[in-house]
Amino acid sequence: MIELYTAATPNGYKVSITLEELGLPYNLHAIDLSSGAQKEPWFLAINPNGRIPAIIDRENDNFAVFESGAIMLYLAERAGRLIPADEKGRSLVVQWLMFQMGGLGPMMGQANVFTRYFPEQIPAAIERYRRESRRLLEVLDGRLADNEYLAGDYSIADIANFAWARIHEWPEISIDGLDHLKRWMDAIAARPAVERGLQAPPRADAEKIVEGARKILA
Repeated sequence: MIELYTAATPNGYKVSITLEELGLPYNLHAIDLSSGAQKEPWFLAINPNGRIPAIIDRENDNFAVFESGAIMLYLAERAGRLIPADEKGRSLVVQWLMFQMGGLGPMMGQANVFTRYFPEQIPAAIERYRRESRRLLEVLDGRLADNEYLAGDYSIADIANFAWARIHEWPEISIDGLDHLKRWMDAIAARPAVERGLQAPPRADAEKIVEGARKILA
């Protein structure tokens, strides 16, 4: 059994969707980030960085894993699905996973902060992160022009990038003209396991999201 400590964020959904796609049983522990629970000693023992998501694998000596991409790799490789076994195929999936971890996630995360959560509007910062996020979405669109999925068959690379691309409206990033990206997003959103993963835990309303995020930033 997997113990999943998470919240309704793109990084959190990456892991809940992965678990649902793999059909692995898990217990959901919803973390209220605005309460500071992720900074309490019990949680820091699981993830020293004090961030969600994190897991404990009860069937593997209570092994703890933190960092969403690392969790996805661990789960996929443990289950033998959503990542190829061959060297080149695995590398391709990891490359697009790292694209999200090092690029799309951080840039869209900052776009969220400066568009929605920061106590003052800083137009230069907003424009900088929106522009870079749009550029990265264009990279995905270009890749998807000739590929159904990012790295061969549907994989954790698609789940990771989808979890962030799907929230483009929140920081007001347009995807006009990115038809291949839209096709891919619609196909993934229609998967039953993805639908289930996006309800674990369900997203709060916009006002509560902003209120909670501002508490964390304070």
